[in-house]
Amino acid sequence: MSDSYDVIIIGGGPGGYVTAVRSAQLGFKTALVEREHLGGICSNWGCIPTKALLRSAEVLHFGEHAADYGLKLDGKIAADIKAVVERSRGVAGRMNNGVGFLMKKNKVDVIWGEAKVAKPGEVVVSKPAKKAMQPQHPAPKNTKGEGTYKAKHIIVATGARPRALPGMEPDGELIWTYFEAMVPKELPKSLIVVGSGAIGIEFASFYRTLGVEVTVVEVMPTILPVEDAEISGLAKKRFEKQGMKFLLEAKVVKVDKAKGSVTAHVELKGGKVEKITADRMISAVGVVGNVENLGLEALGVKTERGTIVIDEWCRTSVDGIYAIGDVAGPPMLAHKAEHEGVICVEKIAGKKGVHPLDKGLVPGCTYCHPQVASVGLTEAKAKEAGRDIRVGRFPFVANGKAVALGEDQGLVKTIFDKKTGELLGAHMIGAEVTELIQGFVVAMNLETTEEELMHTIFPHPTLSEMMKESVLDAYGQALNA
Repeated sequence: MSDSYDVIIIGGGPGGYVTAVRSAQLGFKTALVEREHLGGICSNWGCIPTKALLRSAEVLHFGEHAADYGLKLDGKIAADIKAVVERSRGVAGRMNNGVGFLMKKNKVDVIWGEAKVAKPGEVVVSKPAKKAMQPQHPAPKNTKGEGTYKAKHIIVATGARPRALPGMEPDGELIWTYFEAMVPKELPKSLIVVGSGAIGIEFASFYRTLGVEVTVVEVMPTILPVEDAEISGLAKKRFEKQGMKFLLEAKVVKVDKAKGSVTAHVELKGGKVEKITADRMISAVGVVGNVENLGLEALGVKTERGTIVIDEWCRTSVDGIYAIGDVAGPPMLAHKAEHEGVICVEKIAGKKGVHPLDKGLVPGCTYCHPQVASVGLTEAKAKEAGRDIRVGRFPFVANGKAVALGEDQGLVKTIFDKKTGELLGAHMIGAEVTELIQGFVVAMNLETTEEELMHTIFPHPTLSEMMKESVLDAYGQALNA
């Protein structure tokens, strides 16, 4: 086989492999370079295996509340953390193998190794400089290995890694990143989670459901800081009711380690320092793009704050080199990476009708209990933008399906432009809202107005009815509350 391609993608995560598939569909001879495992962090150590863990926690929660559903369980239900982790790793393995199948099906060459862009149009692949964290399932066989490969178009999709703060560097034993938090050998009795973004809250929710004492430290005044303040406030109340503790407007200034425990010195808002001791600590203070050792700086590719600077078509400052996904900046979400990759390669192909990514239409989901999902402007951001708005709210407690499910705590909130009826944002907390949010995403993408949503028939009984009721409430027409 020739070592020349039309498109070479560096990184086999969700952005990279989806881009490779679309590239092949468009008729490009395509290669994907991966140094560690197909599917990237998302499939192997992030999005998918964490959802498997959270599903186990959810089933445990329902088992503990079986009596609420008129059911009896013989004996005590308990978590077998080894089995929980094994199931999660098995799920990751299936995803990894699935990506390998997609590469074979679409005739995408997989080049195994670490890539460096020697110059525009040329990628050198070598053996990784350091041992990569391998998944607990066999890595797929590569179709090619070390060597020099040429391509007119090179797309960087190398993702991101956990950010490490000075003095709080993860050590894999007492201070964890999400890597270690996903594969504990045993459950800690107590846990400190630093950071209350999606990653921090998901792990806090998982471990708390399994009975671990959890304290969350957050530097901002609210948890889930990117969410609407009303939604994050409701989430905090629900988590506190579950026994979770929060220290807001606080930061860890020092960490002491002992045998089997860690003590965090937490500076509170007024300057007082409080000491918290726990078995383990999870550092969930964000991620930083994998821009190093790719040869980009030497070529003049512009970077900023640890990510690659791109234009609306994912082009970097150097012709023929592109970047997508986490390495190209926020929002650092798998679905954003996938969409960017498709935009990038379709633009390369000259396909008509390609539109730049509208970051305002990228939904965000947090798979805690209760779930949180959103898209568009928060109420505060809409007001800051000078928009005259209408706000609609509908509670889960007024929805028949939610009551029947025993999940009657939650809220659907919608924000409209008062003059035009444009849907500016939607924010949800409660059961299955991560599955419901796509309805609002579609509506916003189609520039749907409040009138069109009001005239849409939602099936009964479903949780989705709350979406329409929230719209009706924004205009003083709610029917069931």
